[in-house]
Amino acid sequence: MALTHSPLTADPGGSPPSAVTPPHVPRDPARVGGFGGSSIVEIGRGRGLVLIAGPCVMEPGDLSRRIAGRLAEIGDALKVPLIFKASFDKANRTSRSSYRGIGIDEGLKIFERIKAQTGLPVTTDIHESHQAATVAQVVDLLQIPAFLARQTDLLEAAAATGRAVNVKKGQFMAPWDMTHVVGKLTAAGARDLLLTERGTTFGYGRLVNDFRALPIMRATGAPVVFDATHSVQLPSAGAGVTQGEREMVPPLARAAVAVGVDALFLEVHPDPDHALSDGPNALKLDDLPELLKVCLALRAALG
Repeated sequence: MALTHSPLTADPGGSPPSAVTPPHVPRDPARVGGFGGSSIVEIGRGRGLVLIAGPCVMEPGDLSRRIAGRLAEIGDALKVPLIFKASFDKANRTSRSSYRGIGIDEGLKIFERIKAQTGLPVTTDIHESHQAATVAQVVDLLQIPAFLARQTDLLEAAAATGRAVNVKKGQFMAPWDMTHVVGKLTAAGARDLLLTERGTTFGYGRLVNDFRALPIMRATGAPVVFDATHSVQLPSAGAGVTQGEREMVPPLARAAVAVGVDALFLEVHPDPDHALSDGPNALKLDDLPELLKVCLALRAALG
């Protein structure tokens, strides 16, 4: 169930939100994929629940392709449109010694193989403006990390590629601030946009979710995604690594679907306790089908 309301913002004094209009309105539903062997997935108004899922980071070997194959099977069985996600480089790891990924060149080769093998559209995050054009040659949906959500040059570089763009709301941002993100992207020519809620900083080492953010961000005209796995992170809570509360992923995903959301974002791994990045907040791959069944039932009940 997609929620639609008037766009909202708030003044610095903290008065209640008031209506605003972005410079341009993004396409709704947004279209992702349709090149290089990938299918087209539409996200937004009048469409069913979409899943964006995959491992946090590409690990050595064929793990990413095996996960993508299993996700394709799950999506087909449950009739859920699916976009495969993985990072080729985690540039914002807590510690310099943490595993970052396999790099852009090898990562793009794996994405090409996954698209050919499964037909799934693929998404990954970019961290610097110069990466946008290169990544867009293969990747269907460019993701802007939460820490970089306000970086104008990065947003404009992503928009200039013509690919769909998903921006994660910064942990430090109010949901109505995303109106300005949408304005930057649409002014730079982007049409297919997604906005993702992934938690808000609450003191040190903890995130919380204000579910009012979903309809507030939806009011920009962009379809909204809920990231249930990063929402349960405990940033820097370990010895130089981020911890998480994996057991909280299902209740938050269910809550987001009940409020109204266009897509879910879930990091999954066959063995999260031994994942090379963000294992504590990743959902076990074998647990995904049951969670999806519940979310689809909630969606159907809401109409």
